[in-house]
Amino acid sequence: MSVKDLILNSKKTAFSFEILPPLKGNGIEAIYNTIDELREFDPKYIDITTHRSQLVYRTLENGLFQCDRVRQRPGTVAVAAAIKNKYNIDVVPHILCSGFSKEETEYVLIDLDFLGIYDLLLLRGDKAKHENTFMPSEEGYAHASELQLQINRFNEGFFLDGTKQKQPRTRCFTYGVAGYPEKHDEAPNVDSDIYWLKKKVENGADYIVTQMFFDNEKYFSFVDRCHKEGITVPIVPGLKPITTLKQLTVLPKTFHLDLPEDLAIELRKCKTDEEARAVGIEWCTMQSKELMEKGVPSIHFYSMSTAKSIKEIAKRVY
Repeated sequence: MSVKDLILNSKKTAFSFEILPPLKGNGIEAIYNTIDELREFDPKYIDITTHRSQLVYRTLENGLFQCDRVRQRPGTVAVAAAIKNKYNIDVVPHILCSGFSKEETEYVLIDLDFLGIYDLLLLRGDKAKHENTFMPSEEGYAHASELQLQINRFNEGFFLDGTKQKQPRTRCFTYGVAGYPEKHDEAPNVDSDIYWLKKKVENGADYIVTQMFFDNEKYFSFVDRCHKEGITVPIVPGLKPITTLKQLTVLPKTFHLDLPEDLAIELRKCKTDEEARAVGIEWCTMQSKELMEKGVPSIHFYSMSTAKSIKEIAKRVY
């Protein structure tokens, strides 16, 4: 059953969350702990992020610098398989343009096909830390819409080199894409952003999951605009509870979003991260209840360092 079916067939607002693969050298126990914290709320699926390699400079004994390309969080496919095997919960690995070639993407698709994992989230991904603007990898893609076409072609039974798969496909990959209630930071305007989002739906996207937001009115406005443009697939709101004081400034800068002034005022009153976490729980609970009252099909939580907060919120609303 695809993510879209899991969402639409849920008897109540579906619950899902996102996790990060562990840093290289660490085990998977922390991920299992997060899932154990949240599985009582019947997650319909779990997203697993993918991370590109970054340039890392280290000093040699002779005083010179050496530049190495390092992927700090490998293992997305393996983590997805481990979760599916251990918990029998649907998993959704992210597939990126950023940092990956077409051939690398094909190898990932082949591995996932062997493992029986067919739900994906397709993203362009962020620019590398050393880049001023996003640059596609050599033999890679600049846009998620291009990535869609490769996966569609794979679903039709063809590899990149044009050769045909020897066995007929028994199941095809289905996928979601990202939407931005406050506009992607590189889009010239909201209308352009919606135009390209519609193209991704026309290319075959089953659903849309939004970037995090803290003002529900921006989500509702985004959904209305999408509907006016003929976008009818489920649009899943993505939420993240604030957990630290520094997120008051870090989140708007990193994710190019606004915090409502009411939330900013409450956070400015906080003296400790624990006080900020309590504010974050209250605010995200309020968001969740309002979204559920308005009949959203699902809520997706970004759970990096927030599992305990999400558990508290889910207790109040699910």
